[in-house]
Amino acid sequence: MAGSRTRLLAPVLTAALLLSGCASGSSEGAERGGLHGTTLKKPFEAPSVPLTDTDGASYSLAAQTDRPLTLLFFGYTNCPDICQMVMANIASALARLDPGHRADVDVVFVTTDPARDTEKVLRDYLARFGDGLTGLTGELETIVDLAKSYGVFIEKGKQLASGGYDVSHTTNVFAIDADDETAITWRAETSPADLATDITALLEADS
Repeated sequence: MAGSRTRLLAPVLTAALLLSGCASGSSEGAERGGLHGTTLKKPFEAPSVPLTDTDGASYSLAAQTDRPLTLLFFGYTNCPDICQMVMANIASALARLDPGHRADVDVVFVTTDPARDTEKVLRDYLARFGDGLTGLTGELETIVDLAKSYGVFIEKGKQLASGGYDVSHTTNVFAIDADDETAITWRAETSPADLATDITALLEADS
């Protein structure tokens, strides 16, 4: 049913990216070796706000994302479609990397639905997409404020006939580099092949 699906919120994301000084992927992306993602004129900076990982430990995007590249996605485990598709695409993209590049990439999933996404729920959900993925939860207000650092919109949707509810949110994937900056973002529909190509290019450009 259409009302139960996670919305891509393209108009909202477009406005947020324009406010952030975003250039289209076809223009600035070409200057960076033909990347399929969108290049931001003004990179987002990883916030130091602490969240909680699936082991109950404090985790800050600014402090803990210390690999050459970290893929960041905001979603929720009860999402009926888009979140699972994006996470599956990320997993497939990582599987296409050579072992050396794969070791240089982390994946962080921040829940947009902390009321239902407990540490265990997040841990079990992420295990479906591979090993070593980091799930983060916390107070909703804190997550919403952190998400704004990336131009990400989060809003609890209407109650569903099933008794649950959906969560509307921006569905882009963000690349955090070793300097805790995000200059590249990909749309949800980016293919695993294109994502893997971009990841490889970013890692090799910084090596």
